[in-house]
Parts: sequence; C-alpha cells; structure tokens
Amino acid sequence: MYSIFEQLLLKYGVSAYKVAKDTGITQASLSKWKAGRTNPSSETLQKIANYFGVTVDYLMTGIENGKKKSELTPKDERDISKKLIDTLNQLESQDGLMFDGEAMDEETKELLKISLESAIRTAKIKAKKKFTPKKYLK
Repeated sequence: MYSIFEQLLLKYGVSAYKVAKDTGITQASLSKWKAGRTNPSSETLQKIANYFGVTVDYLMTGIENGKKKSELTPKDERDISKKLIDTLNQLESQDGLMFDGEAMDEETKELLKISLESAIRTAKIKAKKKFTPKKYLK
C-alpha cells in the first residue's frame, strides 16, 4: 500500500510532510506505515484518498476503474501454467494424492490446484519485483 502512496506523491509532486500537514495525519504515522510497523486506519486511508482524489480501494490495491495493470506477461502466464501442470503431475505420480492417509477426492484436488497456482503466481510476481533492474520498472 505504501508504494501506491509514494507513486501518488511523485505524480502530484508533493512530499509526505505536506500530505501529513494538510490532512492532519502525524508524520510518525506515515513513518511507521512506510517502515511496515503499522497499517493506517480506515479513517487515515480515507483522508489520504480524499487528498489525492482517489478511492480507498485504489490506495490499497492499485486497482483503478476495476482494472489493475497486469504485472505478468503472457510468457509469465504460460510459465505458471507449465509449472502448475508439472507440479501436479509429479504429485499424482507418487501413488496418487493422499491426505491424512486417504485418497483425495476431486474437490480437494481442485482446491490444491488453486492453492498451488496462487503460490506459483505470487512467487513469480515477487521474483520479478526483486530481480528486475530498477531502470526497467515503471
């Protein structure tokens, strides 16, 4: 969330100090938020959103008008699908999928598939953020 706040600061050419002064939010609150020690209250988020003329949802998620710019390319999506299929095939090749000593039913297998896909997708996004040189980030 704080990264979205920083983007808004850059976009509007204001400092965190000015936002704090204009909204009545303490600088200590913004510093704790930046350091990840606390999350702002809903009232604080609303003040910041009003200040920049955005929604609280946008401030929290970066989603504007119901759409978020995808962080993954089509190649990344193909890689995720391939990794998911490979992982599921490896799991099933080992005497079937078992949970607590019993074979998994189809519903549980589907939930496992969804969880694995989410984990692979999250790992891909984090790796892209960590290993992409800053000059290529927008």
